[in-house]
Amino acid sequence: MTAVKAGDVEGLIRRGPDPRVPVILIYGPDTGLVADRAARLIAKIVSDPDDPFALIRLDGDVLAGDPGRLVDEAGTLGMFGGSRTIWVRSGSRNYAPAVDAALKAPIEGARIVVEAGDLAKSAPLRTLCEGSPKALALPCYPDDERTLADLIDRTLQEDGLRIDRDARDLLAGSLGSDRRASLSEIGKLALYARDQGTVSVEDVEAIVSDVGASILNELIDAAFAGRAAEAERTYRRFRHEGMDPSAMLGAGLRHALQLLSLRLDNPRGSASQIVANWRGLHFRRKATAETQLARWSAEGLRPAVAWLQDAVLACRRAEPDLAHAQAQAIFLRIAVEASRRR
Repeated sequence: MTAVKAGDVEGLIRRGPDPRVPVILIYGPDTGLVADRAARLIAKIVSDPDDPFALIRLDGDVLAGDPGRLVDEAGTLGMFGGSRTIWVRSGSRNYAPAVDAALKAPIEGARIVVEAGDLAKSAPLRTLCEGSPKALALPCYPDDERTLADLIDRTLQEDGLRIDRDARDLLAGSLGSDRRASLSEIGKLALYARDQGTVSVEDVEAIVSDVGASILNELIDAAFAGRAAEAERTYRRFRHEGMDPSAMLGAGLRHALQLLSLRLDNPRGSASQIVANWRGLHFRRKATAETQLARWSAEGLRPAVAWLQDAVLACRRAEPDLAHAQAQAIFLRIAVEASRRR
């Protein structure tokens, strides 16, 4: 097996992967983290950034229609004779046969980095890479406390800054699980604190917004607190703004799982006690979080999690209009159920 543990991925990227392994799959539900790690890995292994043939970008949909192209690109020599890196980004079609062909081919002097989304354990692309000695599969899951602290230190160090421990703790508590959004907030902080050497608590309080309280929380909190009219109104606005229904359902599912985990850990705890120990919860969301935990038991949350899981799968297979109808119906169902739990 060549599946890398999630906790070992950062270290592998810093060291650089084994040059004898030609295919590297980077996947996971946090698309910002996947993109960030893919870009850092590419920067680590591209032999000559001045050679236009050293880095080739390919779309997964193109490879789905022409599976042999990946092997052809990997076999082409760079203009100056250096190694060649192919960066594959997923589309909507299955391009696992192209990766399968590359794993079976005698590739020398080339690396293939595949940037994918959230892959189930049985997904063809994931099973291929996890089962081949010629590939690495790097999972990217939402940042936890340790990885957030490492991200903060590393990103600020690139701008010549260090951060006080209290400031780091405050910043980490304000960041959510989306790597792209977290990097944006850290970048704003670095710009604000430029040339001052050390980032303080005051700097963090002055600049960093609550990324964890993302725009989607408006919809999620309304639904799980039982405010059906508000949930319906907010969903319609998000749909009009072009929000992806799968993204909304995925955020709702993560929130439901978070509530379920908190309830399982504290089956008899009061809502206020649980919220007081909820790390990373922004103070503006505490009141609605207490309402939600007061209304939802673990037994009630399990079916809600199942509704969201089923809806996520259904939306991925449905046309956009039908996907929106299904997603909106689920959020309204949750809101109605919550309103009955007074």
